[in-house]
Amino acid sequence: MFGYEKVLKKEDLGSGKRAKGKRANNWKQTLYRIWLLVDEQRGLLITVLLMVVLSSVAALAGPFLVGKIIDDYIVAGQFEGIGFMIIVLIGIYIVLSASTFLQNYWMIGIAQTTIYKMRTNVFTKLMALPVTYFDKRQHGELMSRATNDVEAVSATLNSSFIQVFSSILTLAGTLIVMIYLSPLLTVLTMLIIPVMFWAMRWITRRTSKLYKEQQAAVGTLNGMVEETISGQRIVKAFSQEERLIQEFEERNRRMRTVGFWALSYAGYIPKVMNALNNASFAIVAGVGGLLAFNGYITIGTIVIFTEYARQFTRPLNDLANQFNTVLSALAGAERVFAVMDEPVDEDEGLTDVKIRGDVAFERVSFKYDTQAAANILHDIEFTVRAGQTLALVGPTGAGKTTIMQLIARFYDTTEGKVTVDGIDVKEFSREALRSQMAFVLQDPFLFETTVLENIRYGKLTATNEEIIEAAKKANAHTFIEQLPHGYETVLSADGSGISQGQKQLLSIARALVADPAILLLDEATSSIDTVTEMEIQQALEILMRGRTSFVIAHRLNTVKNADMVLVLQQGCIVEYGPQQQLIAQDGIYANMLREGKDMDEWLD
Repeated sequence: MFGYEKVLKKEDLGSGKRAKGKRANNWKQTLYRIWLLVDEQRGLLITVLLMVVLSSVAALAGPFLVGKIIDDYIVAGQFEGIGFMIIVLIGIYIVLSASTFLQNYWMIGIAQTTIYKMRTNVFTKLMALPVTYFDKRQHGELMSRATNDVEAVSATLNSSFIQVFSSILTLAGTLIVMIYLSPLLTVLTMLIIPVMFWAMRWITRRTSKLYKEQQAAVGTLNGMVEETISGQRIVKAFSQEERLIQEFEERNRRMRTVGFWALSYAGYIPKVMNALNNASFAIVAGVGGLLAFNGYITIGTIVIFTEYARQFTRPLNDLANQFNTVLSALAGAERVFAVMDEPVDEDEGLTDVKIRGDVAFERVSFKYDTQAAANILHDIEFTVRAGQTLALVGPTGAGKTTIMQLIARFYDTTEGKVTVDGIDVKEFSREALRSQMAFVLQDPFLFETTVLENIRYGKLTATNEEIIEAAKKANAHTFIEQLPHGYETVLSADGSGISQGQKQLLSIARALVADPAILLLDEATSSIDTVTEMEIQQALEILMRGRTSFVIAHRLNTVKNADMVLVLQQGCIVEYGPQQQLIAQDGIYANMLREGKDMDEWLD
């Protein structure tokens, strides 16, 4: 119906032996890592297992006692003492109910604590991963790993763990009692086992790979949805709705196909098990009746054995059903652990150094992809003294933003080195280095919290008074006071409800609170109207006083007060020096000023 052969080719499965071996190794490692997360709760987990043992024993004792009551009291016509036996039977079922409740209650606590650790670990790892990791992956797909995949593990720990252990105990106990009651009927019941395992092997060879495909498809679809929602304005601006709908339908169709076949094959399991259960019951009933008629066994034994035969196949059925849930959870856990196994650059180095702000590039070359043939920057060399302002000008793609990212160590140089106060930035702890820098970007990012907390993000220890003072210096205080709840107004994640210029003013206030030694301004006044630009310029002048500042701007009037100008073209320095010197050279920069062109219009 949905083209199973396109989702999972026969050759992908490989031989049963090979596929099974590969899966077992992955499962063993994944299960071991989940076990490590249980850690401090192992004592409680042992208690849960004891409750499972108790409930399994009670479940086995109940039918056995019923059979004894039938043979020793009802069939024999002996009713003296039957009341006591019934009370004992009721007590057994009370123990069964209580132990079942306790094991479920405690296991839920264990599962939720374990999942709490897993979520914390994966989120902490995401915070520690370098920028390059996020450059290469869809954010929505990563979100899916941190949410959907973790929830799949949670569902399995909450229910499947107990069921699997209980089913194994029930199988073992039931088999022992069945052999004791009637070896012949036990052998007849066992006839269904080979058929059952063959059917399970045939089904699980397909479902295991399909569940992994399904988890991957969910991540891909989530990635597209997150990306589309985040870029909704661009989507509508370029009328790309129809194209994205078609792309979504294609991915959704893929997910439907994989999900259809995964659930279809998984759905075969209960049907096969029910059929085999009925066959087993028919065999036990027919042969048991003949044996009872000829006096080889009692009627009570048939009753006990029939119930045990059902108890024997029921845990097999449960194991088969839980196997699919466990497969899905293990596939999700593998994806989560894959994130946690990503290499992290150790954040070691100088931590207690107070930065003055001298910055130098010494024959720096750089490329984002180490496999790429060409560099983005070529042999860049310049020096900026503490408190100076360097304007970076050049066309889009010239390497201006890359220079800023190298200063902040979002990336490390391919060749050469960047120094701060004469020290290679690689010798600083990244946290210590960036804590003395502040960024004002073209598209300021605001968090879904109050205006106060958005500004405080620059320095978490800042007082409310310091935040308000920073807002005043940034020309943001007036418009903040006009918001519905002033500084306590909760902003949306994208800052809707305030203008682009107002968002930029909040970003400048955030930088002021940080009180950095080095300031990085990446096109902070682009896409801003002229009136708002004047307010932002005034705020930036206050922000830049006494700080080493790097300014990228597409409007020439925003760099007119720069001490030094660096003109870039295709990753190379074509002009560098004080503004007056570059004007006197009558070169590219002087020509720009003369013609009054914006950066995007020159060097085309």
